[in-house]
Amino acid sequence: MNILYIEPYYSGSHKRWIDSYQKYSNHNIEILTLPGNKWKWRMHGGAVTLADKFLNYDKKIDLLLCSDFLNLPVFKSLCKDKIANIPIIMYFHENQLSYPWSPHDSDIDLSRDLHYHYINYTSSLTADFNLFNSKYHLNSYLDALKKYLKKMPDFNNFETVDLISKKSDILYIGCDLKKFNQYKDEKGNEIPLILWNHRWEFDKNPEVFFNTLFKIKDENINFKLAVMGERFKDCPEIFNRAQTKLSENIVQFGFCESFEEYSQWLWKADILPVTSKQDFFGISIVEAVYCDTYPLLPIRLTYPELFDSEKNSNYFYKNDNYFYKKLKGLLINGIDHKLKMNLNQYDWEIMSDLYDKTFKKFV
Repeated sequence: MNILYIEPYYSGSHKRWIDSYQKYSNHNIEILTLPGNKWKWRMHGGAVTLADKFLNYDKKIDLLLCSDFLNLPVFKSLCKDKIANIPIIMYFHENQLSYPWSPHDSDIDLSRDLHYHYINYTSSLTADFNLFNSKYHLNSYLDALKKYLKKMPDFNNFETVDLISKKSDILYIGCDLKKFNQYKDEKGNEIPLILWNHRWEFDKNPEVFFNTLFKIKDENINFKLAVMGERFKDCPEIFNRAQTKLSENIVQFGFCESFEEYSQWLWKADILPVTSKQDFFGISIVEAVYCDTYPLLPIRLTYPELFDSEKNSNYFYKNDNYFYKKLKGLLINGIDHKLKMNLNQYDWEIMSDLYDKTFKKFV
């Protein structure tokens, strides 16, 4: 089967996802992309540029797969007859309706409209089928759609939410987990090592993470800290404060240039405290937990779904105060039990076959 993937934002998790699926799939997958920057312009203008690329693409296509960054109605209108008989599936890595806005986003001050919401809405309505990377993501999207349409003055088209729901399902993200095995090492830290391996952005809630560590440090409780993940231009200021205030605790601070270095830190780490306000899946968390790092997770977002909060209640906290108490307890008393679940289910060696079978059904 020949699959063509259309991606206006070929970077980060979007890039890793399709590159990995292309590697493991039994189908033939080719990719049309634009660079992963200027995300707002990619959502507006990317469809026009990619439609031109598509019209000049001369290979046989059985299925067209695209990400949520594509303005699908614009893309389809420009491609017309060439796309008429090809099924189109949209994969939602994230969505702009239930994704929290950055406090530094100029659109807030300028009172601009919610057009990025509208792009996602009309694209999911136009697609033949929609796939979401978690149940939480799908449910939060449908709930946000209802709230969005309520804001409209008339002809709210509430029935379209049910139409979208009926042609949507869950397909978890695949993760390259087995490749961590070659760097496996036993935990042997005399002082507990805390890990941050997420993007350095506001939605990961670094303020609660670091302020909790500041408080614990002020109580003379010892720990080491490894801070990794991608840093962007508008980095929250608290990372600079943390580098100064926790300088005696920090053993790693900054992006790991090699996968080997990144893997070694994950295997070394003891505790993964997570404070995120937004996560539709959580690849970095799955990777760390696969490497036997003990997760401390908020009972929200996709985490109860992915890590089975009923069986693994010890790994969850319900508010910031409980987060502080649980983390402090782990540092003082140590860790005495492991996660009761098999994360291999998210590995690409298993997920690729599920993906192949899923996409085959639409042809």
